[in-house]
Amino acid sequence: MTLATLNDVFFAAAGRNLDRAMLHRQEGNWLCISSSDFRRNVAGTAHALQEWGVHKGDRVAILSENRPEWSTADFAILLLGAVTVPVYATLTPEQTAHTLHDSGASVVFVSTEHQLRKVQTILSRTRVQKIVAMDHVQIPGYQLANYALMDEFMTQGPLTLDHQAESLARSIQPDDLATIIYTSGTTGTSKGAMLTHGNMASNIACSLLGFDVHPGLSSVSFLPLSHVTARHVDLSMLYHGVTLAYCPFMENLPETLLEVRPSLCVSVPRVYEKIYAKTESSARGFPKRAIYRWALSVGRANRPAILAGETPTSTSWRLANKLVFSKIRTGMGGNVETFISGGAPLGRELAEWFATVGIRIHEGYGLTETSPVIAVNTPVNHRIGTVGKILTNLEVRIAEDGEILVRGPSVFKGYWNRPEETHNAFQDGWFKTGDIGHLDADGYLSVTDRKKELIKTSGGKFIAPQPIENSLKLNPFIGTAAVLGDKRKFAFVIISPNFALLEDWARTNGIAFSSRAELVAKPKIQTLYEGIVEEVNQNLARFEKLKRVLLVPDEFTADNGALTPTLKLRRRVVEERYRKQIEELYAQAEATILP
Repeated sequence: MTLATLNDVFFAAAGRNLDRAMLHRQEGNWLCISSSDFRRNVAGTAHALQEWGVHKGDRVAILSENRPEWSTADFAILLLGAVTVPVYATLTPEQTAHTLHDSGASVVFVSTEHQLRKVQTILSRTRVQKIVAMDHVQIPGYQLANYALMDEFMTQGPLTLDHQAESLARSIQPDDLATIIYTSGTTGTSKGAMLTHGNMASNIACSLLGFDVHPGLSSVSFLPLSHVTARHVDLSMLYHGVTLAYCPFMENLPETLLEVRPSLCVSVPRVYEKIYAKTESSARGFPKRAIYRWALSVGRANRPAILAGETPTSTSWRLANKLVFSKIRTGMGGNVETFISGGAPLGRELAEWFATVGIRIHEGYGLTETSPVIAVNTPVNHRIGTVGKILTNLEVRIAEDGEILVRGPSVFKGYWNRPEETHNAFQDGWFKTGDIGHLDADGYLSVTDRKKELIKTSGGKFIAPQPIENSLKLNPFIGTAAVLGDKRKFAFVIISPNFALLEDWARTNGIAFSSRAELVAKPKIQTLYEGIVEEVNQNLARFEKLKRVLLVPDEFTADNGALTPTLKLRRRVVEERYRKQIEELYAQAEATILP
């Protein structure tokens, strides 16, 4: 089938005769949604929106966790030529109001009573006229004319698109606007990237070339669908007939993996980091630690074979796999054949550890503005430490200052209501990614860091913080690390510990504490983390070395704003939150002689 618009994805998915197009958990049981169920649900929802007067170009928001209704609403909107505006379910009322107001959304789908009440509190600050609830919730006193249950749309509407509705859906052109996706705001105010049907469809057509993706496979949808990577992945899976199992909350992922046993795992680095940390922390005590270290030595010897896509056959490998490596895969469902990472840098050291335990992760790279994939490692073309080769329909070049520039059919049309920022995003027709990187002689792309996040010391030296942070996070005692020091004499690191492991270690070593604040202030704890940082310092240039360590008693999460909804570090938020402690740290350094 020709893939020119996202509506073509719907017709491909709805045209299959699959009993398990989607899976969702209800009251402890996994329920199936067939291709025909999916077709009926989308047709009914599209019909209801059309009856409400939703037309081509109108913006319709979705404020929900991952669930089948998310994709149903998305396709219903797209079939009408309307524009989907995803809203992160974890946003505050103020942030939600900004997205709804800025986009001019007239209708919003909400998942739960909590999200419905959130919208009600900000309704006067938006242009929303209609609300559709996915759950069966009713708010007393709310105007019934402006409120509807999505279940009624899906079950009481037409079983399929009528001739007029299908003609409208097929008339949508590649240049028509499909979605406005608001960036997660790691470096500033969130803004809406305008992606057309052609932008996203062209990317879906190329991003999985080289991968064996077909009906009968399964994947878990757990990354927030408000993020372009998750949306792209789910659309790609549906297009190829892969069964999607929806996991609304990240904390339920371990259980979901064991129950669904997916064939494909597409994740952000933070999830892979947690798997590594859990493995390291569980391999404690004798003889567990000795067996684990022996297995790693066997794995390192066989790592080239793993990275080449081969399965080692030696007796030592089979034993290491049985005792250690297979248990790691079992924790991820035990059935995953393809592992993909995107959304943020994976880090070479973490990729090497996974290859050591028999798992080859295919790292990719992209941005919201590029729909999103620019490059990806595949089973055929794979080089560890890079993000792979450029997609066949894109061009990439490296600017004089090292910035990655890209052009091609998946590059967005601009920022919603921001003509000046749109103009500044391009250079002679090339989109400026804001990332620093280089292409090797074989065409593999490496990404060093975000251009705006490069630290320039007062001595004029540039430090890329992300590779250092990735090295630090390989230590299981570290939850999150933020390297800072722009315009300062030296760089330092703020560390949010892995408190579960640290608290256990403190008790084992006879360190009494009554709070996390008291724990991180203990001299022995300070020494522990200074030692961890010093190990990383050994591999850094002199100007890169971290001269101070600031331990904080807080976890960095998306809920408290330190991480984006896709678990990327919000460096500026962290720096502002601990500004007082940072100033004290540098003041104390001034009073001493730094090494």
